[in-house]
Amino acid sequence: MPVDVPPGRPQIPSDDVVVAFRTQNSNIRGRLVRLGAALDAIVAPHAMPDLPGRALSEALALAALCGSALPQGGNLNLMMRSNGAVSILVADYAASGKLRGYARYDGAKLEELAKASARANISAALGDGHLAITLDSGPGEERYQGVLAFEDAPLSATVAAYFQQRENLPTFIRSAVAEQYVGSRKEPQPQTRWHRRAGGLMVQSLGASPDDEPEVSDDAWKRVEMLAATVEDHELLDPALTVERLLLRLFHEEAVSVERIIPLSAFCRCSREKVENVLLAFGAGELSDMRDDNGKIVVTCEFCTARYVFSLDELQEASR
Repeated sequence: MPVDVPPGRPQIPSDDVVVAFRTQNSNIRGRLVRLGAALDAIVAPHAMPDLPGRALSEALALAALCGSALPQGGNLNLMMRSNGAVSILVADYAASGKLRGYARYDGAKLEELAKASARANISAALGDGHLAITLDSGPGEERYQGVLAFEDAPLSATVAAYFQQRENLPTFIRSAVAEQYVGSRKEPQPQTRWHRRAGGLMVQSLGASPDDEPEVSDDAWKRVEMLAATVEDHELLDPALTVERLLLRLFHEEAVSVERIIPLSAFCRCSREKVENVLLAFGAGELSDMRDDNGKIVVTCEFCTARYVFSLDELQEASR
């Protein structure tokens, strides 16, 4: 049976999209994410080494998978703090479909990992730490945060464990990241480069719904989880494999209907005005200490790397 896409829904993009779906026979919800150009727009400006870049790419894919269930105006923040070479990962999803993020890392620890292994994995880079997921469903709703400890675990497994242990929701997540070589033979002087890709699949047994749908049986959940576990990394990452084809390949026994299609893009909330307001909260002496060798105060956004340059005279004038 082909994947059911209701009439009137837009065509599913091959990239930078979350597709929410439901298995019709077992009534299990799932989401599939693919990230390409939007991922590059977020990660590339940071000019990070490979390992932090891969970790941030995976965190952004996971934030999109989890946050895409929120209503318009909602926000999900995924933060991981660890004792490893990648000490902080932050991925922020704003409904509907906006992503930003950053990573902090220790260069010396990265070198140690590189000496120990030519291709260290993300789990080794994170080590032991805590995952915090903060959910804000929108105006008028109470913000909620849950925290889960992890030890040398894959990012996807840690996020799945969060839903299983903290939310009591059986959850399967598989994610993948890679770099893809891109070039064109049509140009007189072909431009070739590597660009990042990330993908992920998430299925959850949500139990009975407000619409009085039947509760998912254990057998149904185990069957869908087993089918989801057959997905391979290259299937999650290959834009030439359409979303419809992949869902059909994985869940043809279940029959799948697409419920939402959410385009993804990079964004940031920073602005010169916001940075100026923060600086104006400091005293004259503190601002003077912030100046660089050129006598300027330079603030760089952790998320988008935008640089804002101020002079003391400019800030003093703004404070009047």
